[in-house]
Amino acid sequence: MRLDLVDLGRRPYGEVLELQRDLCRRRIAGEVPHDVLLLVEHDPVITLGRGTHPESLPVPRAELERRGIPVFEVERGGDVTYHGPGQLVGYPIIDLRQHREDLHWYLRQLEAGLIRALADLGIAAGRNPGLTGVWTRGRKIASIGIHVKQWVTFHGFALNVTTALDAFDLIVPCGIKGVRMTSVAEELGPGHPADWATTRDAVVEAMAGTLDLVPVETPLAERA
Repeated sequence: MRLDLVDLGRRPYGEVLELQRDLCRRRIAGEVPHDVLLLVEHDPVITLGRGTHPESLPVPRAELERRGIPVFEVERGGDVTYHGPGQLVGYPIIDLRQHREDLHWYLRQLEAGLIRALADLGIAAGRNPGLTGVWTRGRKIASIGIHVKQWVTFHGFALNVTTALDAFDLIVPCGIKGVRMTSVAEELGPGHPADWATTRDAVVEAMAGTLDLVPVETPLAERA
């Protein structure tokens, strides 16, 4: 089956949130004929999932917004997450009725795709039992949070590529006290700079392969 790959470049979070919701509605209605993967890099933003605890946002919301970092309350699962420059964010709009109607299976597939992509980049990563996401050397390198409506998914994953890791000091990432975040650049080290295009291609190939889909580059105009 085909996966429409739409690379949005760098976009504000709110704009892409509405695009996801629209694509999900249209995928449910059969107006979007294929699964879709939106790839994007966001301006700095903090999102609060349904499982967010007050202590996960130690900096007051008003102060964050004063610094130019908007805060969004969204329908995805999980706790608080930061998105920003240097982070590859993927929003799969997947009709699980055509795959497997199993949310746990889908989450594990997203993890598996990221683990495979990181392996292709030379980074050994894996799961942390009981916690959603992808980890390497005890540090979290990718976060996952999804929402499903009538078995069609949206929201998705965020892989730190060249992300400024001190940005995560503004939050308790995913509500996990003491968690240490890392990135592709941090793991590869100064002698092997992280390449955005290489990382993007590795993620696309691995994610499509894990979901048994064939990626096809698709202009946004065909999916908007």
